[in-house]
Amino acid sequence: MSGVISIQDLLHLKSLPKISDRKIINLVNHFNSTTEIFSAEPRSLIKIAGIKETDASLIRHTERNQQFIEEQFSLLNKVNGTIVSYWDDNYPLLLKNIYDPPVLLFVRGKFQFSDNYSIAIVGTRHPTSYGKQMTEVFAKELSQRGITVVSGLARGVDTIAHKTNLHVHGRTIAVLGGSIDKIYPKENEKLVDLIESNHQGAIISELLMSTPSHPGFFPRRNRIISGMTLGTIIIESDVDGGAMITATTAIDQNRELFCLPGNITEKKSFGTNKLLKNGQAKLVQTIDDVLEELQLSLQPILKSKPHTIEPPQLNAFEQKIVDILNHEPLHIDTISEQSQLSSSDVLVNLLSLEFKGIVRQMAGKMFLRI
Repeated sequence: MSGVISIQDLLHLKSLPKISDRKIINLVNHFNSTTEIFSAEPRSLIKIAGIKETDASLIRHTERNQQFIEEQFSLLNKVNGTIVSYWDDNYPLLLKNIYDPPVLLFVRGKFQFSDNYSIAIVGTRHPTSYGKQMTEVFAKELSQRGITVVSGLARGVDTIAHKTNLHVHGRTIAVLGGSIDKIYPKENEKLVDLIESNHQGAIISELLMSTPSHPGFFPRRNRIISGMTLGTIIIESDVDGGAMITATTAIDQNRELFCLPGNITEKKSFGTNKLLKNGQAKLVQTIDDVLEELQLSLQPILKSKPHTIEPPQLNAFEQKIVDILNHEPLHIDTISEQSQLSSSDVLVNLLSLEFKGIVRQMAGKMFLRI
């Protein structure tokens, strides 16, 4: 693109009713600049794909609302944000190739080259203990291999994925269902600040500044999540969960879709199990299953697998307890009963196992194997 691309011009076009992002992209690509669009004759405009006579009239005759444009920049400056246009070099490459890419991305933080090789992790807002643990495992291992994790900043799986990446010093991108100055849920404002201040990723949205989050925006948000990534991993989802919308957009965009198999009696796995049953997603049990499928695409940035740490030595009682535990929490009394050890002996050995990083204690004297 050799012509001048003005963000102010693009904001003005976005403010016009019924002028979609697809129409704006077609206009700019045709004229090779934004400035020439406004001086073009209506007969020239309607020759462009998607542009009707009413659109041409709006473009030619609608007075620019400079106050609106200045307010957008003012709100953007308050959160130290930037605007990335479809024609900028740092616009996500994969996102540019979907059917309906956003013409503008409002960004807090910065994109990096490696973000073009990202993978999404999404799922239910109310994961099971198994779902929480698997989210941590997959996010951590993707990060260790140098892969940016993309998610939607929602409660549950999304938040766990973002937090895990920060914890292991990886990169993460949060795609919002509201503007970047209206963080939702509100309790994730600190998480957003950490992503920014630690230079560990970006918070992005296609929505104009001062737009509150709304469920109606989530499907379009989800198309960005799948559209800017090589593949999407769904940890857990019911058949009507929001992650199933991301599954649909990933399939429509011809991107890889991965699902973890779940308990057939667990409602939060009905959606993922259905996708697997119908052959719409690939079953994954470890991160290697994902990397094997995407290894050619990931070659430019993929880091070597971390050296395996020798598992800690366990005494006979510890081993007995580990054999009983799984990824679902068990109460200490149940562990005691199944191991035929006293509650005090079980507690001592559980604390030892927790120190060795094998067991995690949950609320209510519940324990699970990591």
